[in-house]
Order: sequence, then C-alpha cells, then structure tokens
Amino acid sequence: MPDTSAPSESFHGHSHTAAPPPPGVELRHDWALAEVRAIYSMPLLDLVHRAQTVHRSVFQDNKVQLCSLLSIKTGGCSEDCAYCPQAARYKTGVKAEKLMAVPEVLAAATKARAAGATRFCMGAAWREVKDGPQFDSVLEMVRGVRALGMEACATLGMLTDSQAKRLREAGLDAYNHNLDTSPEHYGDIISTRTYDDRLKTLNRVREAGISVCCGGIIGMGESVDDRCNLLRTLANQEHHPESVPVNALVAVEGTPLAEQPRIETVDMVRTIATARVLMPQSMVRLSAGRQQMNEEAQLLCMMAGANSLFFGEKLLTTGNPEYGQDMALLEKAGIRPLEPRREG
Repeated sequence: MPDTSAPSESFHGHSHTAAPPPPGVELRHDWALAEVRAIYSMPLLDLVHRAQTVHRSVFQDNKVQLCSLLSIKTGGCSEDCAYCPQAARYKTGVKAEKLMAVPEVLAAATKARAAGATRFCMGAAWREVKDGPQFDSVLEMVRGVRALGMEACATLGMLTDSQAKRLREAGLDAYNHNLDTSPEHYGDIISTRTYDDRLKTLNRVREAGISVCCGGIIGMGESVDDRCNLLRTLANQEHHPESVPVNALVAVEGTPLAEQPRIETVDMVRTIATARVLMPQSMVRLSAGRQQMNEEAQLLCMMAGANSLFFGEKLLTTGNPEYGQDMALLEKAGIRPLEPRREG
C-alpha cells in the first residue's frame, strides 16, 4: 500500500507522479463549471463533510505543514496587479528595496526552520526573472535552503525554460505562480501580463520537473462563477498543482482594490472545501488574510481541507498572525505540525 498520508509532491525527486488515490477518491481533469458550482453551492455542513471525508482518505495523519514566506526583493514592481502594494505605480508606502544578501536570507530560513517550518518560500517583486548576478544569488539561496533540510520554494515572476531548468538543478522543490482569478475576471485585475503568460510559466515549471504551487485570491469583486472557474482551471490542468494557496484579499490603501469589503468566512471555507474535493492530493494552503480571521474561522478552514499554513509576522508585505498565536491555536485544537525533514 502506498503511503497516501504524505503530500503528493516528491521531495527528493520532484516527481509529478503522486501515489494512486485511495479507493473512493477520484482524480479528474475534466470538470465542467456547472459541476464545480454545484459542489461550491452545497449546504455548507454537507460540503465541509464531503471535503473532510476526501481529506482524511488521502492525508490520514491530518497534520498541517508550516510554511514561511520571505520577501527577498520588495517593491518597485512594474506590474499593475490591482491587489498588490508592491506595484511601483501605486502609492502604498511600500518602498522599493534591493535583493537581500544570501547570508541574510539563509539566516531567516534557519530561524524559520527552528520555529517549525518545513517549507521556506522566497518571493521577489519582479515581473520576470533577469539573468545575471541577481538570479545567480537566488540560485545560491535555493541551494542554501535545501542544505538546511527544508523544501525550497520561490516566486519570482515569469521564467524562461533555461531559468526553470537552472532552478531545478539548484534543488528548487516548488515554484509559486498564481492564476489569481478566473480567465473572465482577470482583465479587471491585471493588464500588464496575460492569463496565457501565467499558464506558459506554469508549463515551463512543469517541464523542468519542479512542483507547481498555484492558487488565487478571493474577495477581489469576482462572482461565484469566477471563483468556481478559477478552481476548475486549476483542477483541469494535466497535473493538479501540488500546492494550492487560497488567499483572501488584504485590501491595502493606495491600491485599486482598497475599498473592497472583507470576504466572508463562509466564502473562504467554501472555496477551500471545493478545492479539496476537486484536487484531493494537493496541499491546500490557507494563505493571506488569516490576520482578519478569528481562531474558529481558521479551524473551520482546516476542517474543510486546508492542511498548510503560512506563518510568520508578514506575508511579503501584509500582516500575518504571530508565530506564538499560531502555535497556541494548533495546540488547543490538538493539530500536529508536519515535522521538518532531517538530513543525514
């Protein structure tokens, strides 16, 4: 019997071939929007029960992975993503900074590992990766994080085939490149990069043998159909993303979405539960927006199938619950974190 309690991404081999799903759990890549909408719209307790049943069938130990995200290059981005405080064109108070030095990043990774993180993500506010000394530094960061026995993840914007290959050779486990929203709503959020650009980068990451971390943001004025179509687009890829971050919009003053009302907890739970049903073997990550959620809301999201948390005081530039709060919550709920991998 394969160990189906482990995450579907292969840590050492970067394989996309997950263990076969257990009996009763179906892996599909041909979802229709009406089917996804029907799941999303189920009575909430029925939906959570269905998602939890799928989740327990695949992730039998029910542990939660702790991930740490560091902004290694903040601000000054040329993109116009309507939600992002790092876009140079918006006055949000985020100052453009240079790429962090390698020792500084590895010190932060060491600290995150000591706190219980098993994945360390490095984010740079770039439209696309430029070859040269900066990219060489990122490759060194990846090698250093892997040497600490942690999963290394990066989000650096668009990649070429060659860059994806070099990241893989450096040991990168996963690459984050979110679709953000549905194809239909995308043009209302971003004009500087097409949906197809994003899909091409995801394909390059796949071709290089790197695991895909890809999700989106809810609460950006999208319809329920938009939300469902985002999940459908993710689930209908040839390989389900190994990681699916679900973010709630953090409305930042100075961005075009500053006045968006906060997303309801029930909508977040429905989105996570639907993602779990559609992509049973993926790590569904409860990401941005947790600071605006109370403990009960976060636990309900975990009950609905979220099995990974981003922890630390910040997610790139927006606030996040403090480490002590997260540990206290998990302890109260009797939820055990996934243990760090040991080298040797």
